[in-house]
Amino acid sequence: MPKAPNLWYNSYTTMRGRQRGKKGIRMKEARNRKGTRTKKKVPSAESIAQLADQGKDVSRYFTNRGKMMQPIRRVNVDLTADMLQELDQAASELNVSRQAVIKAFIRQALDQHHLAQQARRAG
Repeated sequence: MPKAPNLWYNSYTTMRGRQRGKKGIRMKEARNRKGTRTKKKVPSAESIAQLADQGKDVSRYFTNRGKMMQPIRRVNVDLTADMLQELDQAASELNVSRQAVIKAFIRQALDQHHLAQQARRAG
C-alpha cells in the first residue's frame, strides 16, 4: 500500500510544504497550543457571598456596567375577550408572547403620559 504524502496546510488551507516524520506534526501542534488560553472559572453567586461574609474584598467580581433591575411583581388584570384577541393577534404578528406585547404597550403608554405631563408643565 503506497504511503500518503505528509502535507500540512496553514490556517488559510493552502499547501505550505512537506513535513517528514512525526516531529513536524508535533511542532505544529505545539505552535497551535501556544496561543490558546484557558478561560478562568467564574465563581458562583454563593461563593462570592461566602467571601463577602468572610470580610474579603469582592469588588473585582463587579464591573458596575450592568443596570440594577427592580424586583418583578406579578399583577392580575381583567381584560375583555376582544382585548385578549387583539393582543394575541398583535403577538402573533410580532412573533412574541402576549406578555411581551402587554409590557411594550404599557411602556409606550407610560412614556406618552410622561411626555404629555412635561409638555403641560413647560407650556
